[in-house]
Amino acid sequence: MAVKVRATRTLPGPAWAALGEVEIAPADEPGPGVGILIVTNEPVDLDLYPSLRLIANYSVGYDRIDVAGASARGIAVSNTPGVLDAATADLAIALMLAVRRGVVTGDRMIRAGEWGTHWAGPPFLGHDVSGTTLGIVGLGRIGSAVAKRAVGFDMRVVSVRAREGNLDEMLPACDVVSLHVPLGPQTRGLMTRERLALLKDGATLVNTARGEIVDEDALVAELVSGRISAGLDVFAYEPSVPSELFDLPNVVMTPHIGSGTVETREAMTRVVVDNVLAFQRGEPLLTPVLL
Repeated sequence: MAVKVRATRTLPGPAWAALGEVEIAPADEPGPGVGILIVTNEPVDLDLYPSLRLIANYSVGYDRIDVAGASARGIAVSNTPGVLDAATADLAIALMLAVRRGVVTGDRMIRAGEWGTHWAGPPFLGHDVSGTTLGIVGLGRIGSAVAKRAVGFDMRVVSVRAREGNLDEMLPACDVVSLHVPLGPQTRGLMTRERLALLKDGATLVNTARGEIVDEDALVAELVSGRISAGLDVFAYEPSVPSELFDLPNVVMTPHIGSGTVETREAMTRVVVDNVLAFQRGEPLLTPVLL
């Protein structure tokens, strides 16, 4: 008997067709006969799925999935690492450039017909990216990809890992700080009010990881003061974004699109599909999430 597959949405790309029949339904709808559930880093009430044996996660992050609870019930979990590293790293660099060179502010000014300011005054004067010091918090796959790109901009790269290095010593030395740690008990609220205060005046914080890694209220206060700038792809209470940020010229925001390219999203679908097919054949998962 074939294992029933449910997904909370249809995933992009030609690989999806290889799964055959897939039921599309919300994760919070009871699925007594569902054996495989495909989600996008969404909470899953395991009590609704008594037959569940695999949660195939269309994301590298799995902070909203109870992996420990699933494991205790004999439910495997997979994710999509590797294929989204380049796209997310590209966005991190794009945010650095957009913030420090005033790209979005300049674009808005032109569209509003306000290109009248003398070239030597603000907002025409931004800050360099080349030759600056970049601090990477979390030197995993994505952090390493950012470091590789930063070298092309002649940036001096320093880093700390999630459990290694002295973050408090690194922060004051950096012109740009880019966050790339996964969200977990040790990293939730990692960038506290006190640590944000360690950033030098004029520094730029870039976050393409998870919004909850930063004390969002403290970050908003720093940005409103104008002391630092930020490029933010993630927020603590998505899709809600602090309204205080909307009109600030020292903030560039994107709606959690780190992996948001056609090519990357289709590659993520391929990983999900390959995991599901391997599971159906009784083979090991390609990218299992391990405790």
